[in-house]
Parts: sequence; structure tokens; C-alpha cells
Amino acid sequence: MAVYTCTLNLAIDLFIETDEMKPFQVNRTKDDDIQANGKGVNVSLIMKKLGIDSTALGFKAGFTGNYIEDYLHQQAIQTDFIPVPGFTRINVFTHVNRDNKEYKLVNKGSEISKKQINLLLDQIRHLQAGDYLCVSGSMPQGVSPKILIAISRICFEKQVNLIIDSSYSEVLECLPYQPFLLKPNEEELQAWYQTEINDRKGYIDYAKRLVASGAQNVLLSLGGEGGLLLTKDTVYSGNSPKGKVVNTACAGDTLLGTFLAGYLTGEPLDVNLKKGLAAGSSTAFRKGLTDFSDVAELEEQIEIKRRSE
Repeated sequence: MAVYTCTLNLAIDLFIETDEMKPFQVNRTKDDDIQANGKGVNVSLIMKKLGIDSTALGFKAGFTGNYIEDYLHQQAIQTDFIPVPGFTRINVFTHVNRDNKEYKLVNKGSEISKKQINLLLDQIRHLQAGDYLCVSGSMPQGVSPKILIAISRICFEKQVNLIIDSSYSEVLECLPYQPFLLKPNEEELQAWYQTEINDRKGYIDYAKRLVASGAQNVLLSLGGEGGLLLTKDTVYSGNSPKGKVVNTACAGDTLLGTFLAGYLTGEPLDVNLKKGLAAGSSTAFRKGLTDFSDVAELEEQIEIKRRSE
């Protein structure tokens, strides 16, 4: 059994902290940090911290793409990126202390050709039955979200356990291929079903629709309200611990990577969800990914409730 992550739209994330942000003048920053990123990359990094090896797939471009690949190699994470022209994007996340607001500037990404798309699909066709593939994030230019359906079909035929963490409505068209896990957040779930959900019961009801339509498991992140895990016959619900939010960009990826690592090592689902919620919050409370040093302490604030369906 091998584990793969696939980031179709890699990124370098620039995190900035500034006391204030004024237009039409130079704003001096208080702190900054540059990180190799992309949702699947984050999942690989988190799993590596927890002792799970993976191979990172996707498209890389130019010196920025090389930076991400070099960083992953430094962390002893294997890569099999497909080179493409141009440059891998740089995103900017700015936290303004005076207003306690976060501004996210996310770029489009490189242009990907049909030939390069087919190379990626061929890579996936060579995965083995029982492998795990986590496909995460947005699409670069030239790639339709319908690629998720093609990947789902391949994984279904090859008996590969597919995890999808992507906001596109095409995820619903993947459900007949019984993906192993979906990881939406509350905004994505509402957008998929074109509805407004106002309470936890509503989130559970709509997440159940995903399971009824084919998803084997659903891990729903609810931001400051915690998260839900739904299987065919059980719902687990947990709250979020308290703390000062610094950056929310990678919290969901941390939740997913922690949950997958726990699942692959046989952790009970309730214990696994609790650790995932704590780890996601730990990332949200700092500039970069969690180092897990405070996760056990944060877990003490979390209560997991279970109910059978």
C-alpha cells in the first residue's frame, strides 16, 4: 500500500504580519514567512510529521516549482511532479493586527496543456489496488474541474482509495465512483447544494446526502465550530478549542493530513477526529503548519460526541 497526494495547482505562500494596512503608501511589515504550499503538499508534510510516507504528484513550473520540490526532498518526501512552462504561483496572506483581519490574495497558477493533463492521468492509472490518493485544491489554468470525475473513474476501476478536498461542484459527479473520503468545509457544502445551512443538524443532514450518494466517509470542517465525521452508519461531532487565530489557510489541510495518518495507523475514529481538530486549530493559531507540540493540550478542550444512524 502506497500513499500519494496530488496538488494540481502548487503554490508558494507568503505570510505577512503588519500592524496596519493603508492605501497608496508604503506599509512596513512586522514579520513574514515563505512556505512551500498547495493543499496536497500540506497533507504530505503533515503526514510525514506523523510518520506516514507519501509521494507528491502535480504540476511544477520554473524556479518557484523547483523551490517546492527541493523543500519536500529536504523533508524526505518523494515527488513525481510533471514539469510545465512558466512559474508556480505565489500567494499572499496578510494579517493586519490593528483590525485583526486576514487578507488572502490567491493567484491563478500556470497554464497546463492537454498533453500534460494526460501525463498526470497516466500516473494515476499506474497506482495499485489498495493505494491511497488525496487530490486537493484548485485547478490551474487549462484544467477543467471535470478532471476530478476522470480521476474518480480511474480510482474506482483500479480500486484506489480516493480522497477529494476541492471546492468545485463537480465533486458531486464523482460520488457514483464511491470516493473513500470527501473533505468539504461548511461554505463548500452549502455551495454544492445551493442552500443556506444554519445549524449543526443541517450540516449533518446534507453531509448524509453525500454518503447516501456514494461517499464512503465525509470529514466536514466547520472552522471555529469544529467538525463532523460521517460514515455509513455513524456521525461523530467535535468542537474547536479556543485560541487566537493567526492564519486559517492551512488548517483544513492539517485536519485532513492528521486524520489520514491516524486512519492509516488504526486509530479509533473518535480519537482520530479529536486529534485532527486539535491539529487543525494548532495550525490556525500560528503562521505555519503545526509542529504538534501543543496538540495534546488542545485536545483536552475538545469533546467528541457519537451517534449511530
